[in-house]
Parts: sequence; structure tokens; C-alpha cells
Amino acid sequence: MLNQTQTKEVEKLFELGAHLGHRKSKLHPKAKKNVYQIINGTSVIDLTNTVTQLEGAKKYMKQCGKDGAKIMVVGTKKTAAPFVKEYCSTHNIPYVSTKWLPGLLTNFKTIMNNVKKLKDNKEEIDSEQSTLVKHEKTKLQKDTAKLERLYGGIANITERPEIIVIIDTKKEKNAVKEAQSYNIPIVAVVDTNSNPENIEYPVMANDDASEVVEYLLTEILTPYIEASK
Repeated sequence: MLNQTQTKEVEKLFELGAHLGHRKSKLHPKAKKNVYQIINGTSVIDLTNTVTQLEGAKKYMKQCGKDGAKIMVVGTKKTAAPFVKEYCSTHNIPYVSTKWLPGLLTNFKTIMNNVKKLKDNKEEIDSEQSTLVKHEKTKLQKDTAKLERLYGGIANITERPEIIVIIDTKKEKNAVKEAQSYNIPIVAVVDTNSNPENIEYPVMANDDASEVVEYLLTEILTPYIEASK
């Protein structure tokens, strides 16, 4: 039986369209227990489960904030990327919004070398003592822009994250695989086409709607941000 606050949360998620899962043909067998019913061939997510999962994720993230644990947010799909970049930049949270770089966790030292190159390039461009001629500076700026696109979101990290927050575990399967290889806990928005059982803190919801993604990501990260202060 839901309390009043949980009932309002279900209503809010329903209004946003969080209940709309994938077609029955794409339903992952292990996601079935989170599906209320199939209507016109489409999986309808049981939002009472989602609310409970969200509460668990928020409680965990609050504790992570208190503990000073380092997190990273991964969301490269169109419905997530712009908001991930804007929100995480505002709150100084490392993020990946363009593409998951192969080996980001498993080949961390090499990735960090590229991050260092990005920082060095920026310093060279901004330096008043720079001896670069015009065409050299132009080339450096182009190279730096490419590095910024790939590594800008993780420019300030110095070690592997201790928790990863993911939007769409099916799309970000490489991030999931690498995180699991280092036993890094995952908090994720998971749709009905993915397996929620291999994620520590799954929140089952429609990850193809930007409004849903923005709302859930804010709900998940806010306790962490507030507890970190």
C-alpha cells in the first residue's frame, strides 16, 4: 500500500510518460516483474515498483554524498546527453555525454594521458608567452576542440569513479561491463528492454522521453549533491 507521498510520485511519473516501456517483442525476460501489463503490444511499467526503486536509489546516493564518494554520470543518447552535460557541468560532476570511450575504466591511465593533453593544450592556447604562429594555433585549437568533445566531461577526474549513474543500460552496455569488472556499483534508469537484475540500483522507467530522464536524473543526483555540501 502506497502512502500519500508515493502516490503523488506515481502520478507525477505517469504524467511524464515514465510508464511507457518498449514493445512486447523487445521486453527483456528479467524485466517482466516490473511490467504492470501489456496494452496494444506495449509494455506498461508498474510505477509503484519504480517509486520504490527511486527511493532506494536516492537513499543510496545521499549516503554516497555523505561519504564523499566520487561519481560519474553516463548518458549519451539524444534524450539524455544535453541535460547530462548541462546539469553535471553546473554541479561539477564528471560526466560522459558524447560517447563512452573504450577502456575509460579498464585503460584508465591512457585516458588520463589524453585528459592531460587537453589541459596542456588549453594552457598553451591561453598562454601570453605562447610562441605559436597563427596556423599552429589554429591547428591546436581544432585538436583541442576534438579532445574537449571527448574528454571535457571528465577533465577534472584523477581516479576511477566509485559509483556510476547511467541512463539506458542497454545503450551504455560497455560502461556497464567496465564498471562491473571493477565492482563499481551502478545506479541506472533502466527500460523494459534491459536486464535490471545485473544493476545494483535500477530505476525502471521510459528512458526514451527526455522529460522522464531529466526528472529522474535530478531526483537521483540531488540527494548526493546536497549531502556532499
